[in-house]
Amino acid sequence: MSAVESPDRAHYAANGVKHRRNSTILNPRSYLTDELWEQAPVLTGSTKFEPLNDARNILVTGGAGFIACWFVRHLTLTYPTYKVVSFDKLDYCATLNNTRILDSRTNFTFEQGDITSPAEVKRVLRKHKIDTIFHFAAQSHVDLSFGNSYQFTNTNVYGTHVLLESAREHGINRFIHISTDEVYGDVPIDAADLCETSLLAPTNPYSASKAAAEMMVSAYRKSFKLPLITVRSNNVYGPHQFPEKIIPKFIMLLQRKSKLLVHGDGSPTRRYVYAGDIVDALDTILHKGVIGQIYNIASKDEVSNTQICHKLLHIFGLPCQKPEELEQWVQHTEDRPFNDMRYATDGSKLAALGWQPKTSFDDGLRTTVDWYRKFGEVWWGDISRVLTPFPVVEGTEIWTKEEHEALPSNEEAVPEDTGTANGTVWTKKALNHLQNSMNMAEAWH
Repeated sequence: MSAVESPDRAHYAANGVKHRRNSTILNPRSYLTDELWEQAPVLTGSTKFEPLNDARNILVTGGAGFIACWFVRHLTLTYPTYKVVSFDKLDYCATLNNTRILDSRTNFTFEQGDITSPAEVKRVLRKHKIDTIFHFAAQSHVDLSFGNSYQFTNTNVYGTHVLLESAREHGINRFIHISTDEVYGDVPIDAADLCETSLLAPTNPYSASKAAAEMMVSAYRKSFKLPLITVRSNNVYGPHQFPEKIIPKFIMLLQRKSKLLVHGDGSPTRRYVYAGDIVDALDTILHKGVIGQIYNIASKDEVSNTQICHKLLHIFGLPCQKPEELEQWVQHTEDRPFNDMRYATDGSKLAALGWQPKTSFDDGLRTTVDWYRKFGEVWWGDISRVLTPFPVVEGTEIWTKEEHEALPSNEEAVPEDTGTANGTVWTKKALNHLQNSMNMAEAWH
């Protein structure tokens, strides 16, 4: 039996989802086989509070994605009195494998829908009598935002606006908006950690879209007295994260015995929070947070991209102490157009509610490596193009950067007899690139 099953294959074919121009199509509805699924651990947070009287029907946007799926599992399994509705568009980085364990639970429902569609949002709010919203759904990969920034504005700003307006019309008791520490912008090494009242100074299209969404949240809080809480978290890592982000991407590259592709010189640092810890933080904010407040979810585990390389190479048992050893496994690529050196936030406000991270970076990293070694190659489907330096994504379709740049216009299409064997039309530039890639791969192996 294959690694994944696709019960909705006919449905997808009917809707025209198919390979075009040698891209990869990811199918978020594909399920792991039962043999593999039974081996997967059920991962949640560890906190448990007295259930709220005014939070019975909870909508979680982006519930099939990384952080949200952890929270969905935690709420559903820890609080049987809460009815949890996972609302997800099922874009390229989501998968129903993330919440499959909940399908038989009577207090869990999955609804496919798009936060940028007012009709779909209103329908789900009314159908399930939603009283609480956790808004995770977002375009979140900084690299992609440099090349497809319109999509980030549409999802992150307009999508948030649709949710806010729909929540205002529907009448909800609590709306928790998940933002990011990146809205603060770059923080110098000698500067103090930033608190929730610090100015927002985003530096890339992704963080700018999240800051803009926060402005809309603030406006609805002030104009309409919508019961809102905003959360800004450090980088989150752990099992179930789509391997476009640095930690799972590097794990999967090493699993394939490929070099780690490091942007620039590898010196930028980020502070990391393990997925189980952010779930506990969000659970704490739900049950003890104050309406109208902003909370930083902050860690002290500040790690550079180069340090991540060293730690992963050590876990995999690969030598990396000498420069020539490191060069065998690490390749430096072009940097982002702009790359913040570090983010640093003060988490004392949330700590006053009783939350502290429990998982050290080294412990969390080992747990994450173990999960990806077992499930990373099959959880989402073919991730080969995702592991390239700057993949290009449209919907659920993925190319390498070079393949996408080489896609032909009508004027420069190569005649079919010089194209690929399956009749795909390519430019000469694309054909040359593919041939060079194959030659490099043969030389590497």
